[in-house]
Amino acid sequence: MAERRSLTVGGRPVHERLAEGLPELTGAVLATVLEHVPVYGGLPAEELTGEIAPVTRRILDVIVDVLRDREVPEPAELDWLAGSVARRAEEGVPLAAVLDAYCVGGQEAWRRIGAAAGPDDVADLRATADLLIGYLRVMLAVVTEAYVAELRSMQSQEQGARQTLLAALLAGEPAAAAADRSGLRLPPEYVVLALRIGPHPDEQDGAAERVATVTAAVAARRKVRRMLAELERFGTGPALAQLDPGGGLVLLPSPRSLDDRWPDVRALVERAASAAGAELTAGVAGGAPGEVPASVARAREVLDVARRTGRPPGAYRLADVLLDYQLSRGTPATPALAALLDPLAINADLLPTLELHLANELNRRRTARMLHIHPNTLDYRLRRVTALTGLDPGRPSHLPVLFAALAARRALS
Repeated sequence: MAERRSLTVGGRPVHERLAEGLPELTGAVLATVLEHVPVYGGLPAEELTGEIAPVTRRILDVIVDVLRDREVPEPAELDWLAGSVARRAEEGVPLAAVLDAYCVGGQEAWRRIGAAAGPDDVADLRATADLLIGYLRVMLAVVTEAYVAELRSMQSQEQGARQTLLAALLAGEPAAAAADRSGLRLPPEYVVLALRIGPHPDEQDGAAERVATVTAAVAARRKVRRMLAELERFGTGPALAQLDPGGGLVLLPSPRSLDDRWPDVRALVERAASAAGAELTAGVAGGAPGEVPASVARAREVLDVARRTGRPPGAYRLADVLLDYQLSRGTPATPALAALLDPLAINADLLPTLELHLANELNRRRTARMLHIHPNTLDYRLRRVTALTGLDPGRPSHLPVLFAALAARRALS
């Protein structure tokens, strides 16, 4: 095969023009990086001279080779970049800054070549530009892949550390040792959220097509990520989460007690629901790291009571569900209390009517409107309740028994 003609500018091969000035060009590239990519200016001087400068020189060597051979390298030929890129990711240098810095070498090479070009060099300039752009495309792909791989590795390690600490806290093991092993600091308190997450509209995948199912799964994962990102803003450290699209547990570090931060927690749950685009119900408890198992149990119990009593989405503490919580605790009297309302089974409308009327604080017009019936029909149903059970919703002395009977039925169900 015939040897390819060298690309020339100003009467000289472009690769020779670059090669003879590589030491000076390396310095110019570094100066440009430090001027236009400020984050690199914050790196230690020994790192700039001991790592960045040699990598810059090697990049310029590759550019010289590309222009001499008139061939764009394969990605595997640039694998040596991965180590330096990974260190930038570990140091927290943004990917945009890394990509910008890695483009400077090609930009400076093009400026040097273009400055020597004349009217007769247009064709070779175009060929040079094609080669430089081809090199940049391959190089940027390699750099991005290496950066993302390191980022995922770091996130995996961080997530592993979080899960290790979470497992220790849930098991009631000494949390300080687990925190030390995980590189995380224990807060004075954890706010524990037991969550029930409703579906996002995009999770509805009634269609039979596989695409619909995939879309629903993606929507579910995105919903959880958005919600968790909002919850992460609450604490002074990382949230510890055990979640799936339907709910789970989140432990939020807090410098103060739950009682002190309750308004903040309620607002947080509202924002998290908005971010998720789904209804969110949270049972909430709080305590020191050593109290996490008890706090988790309490938060789950509060969530269960809130759901079984038909409360709307939102955040609930034990103080918000005290009566229902207490009445839901099983005792020898629970079955007898629940049985007081058994006679209402004769008519399927009576028990739901009683529950809604009590929930509406005996407001007959509101209850009738919500049931789509006339107020007189409501009065008739309530008279039937009294006739069948001997308990009159209109008598204050009977109300505690009716509430207790309903709570007992929910507990047994």
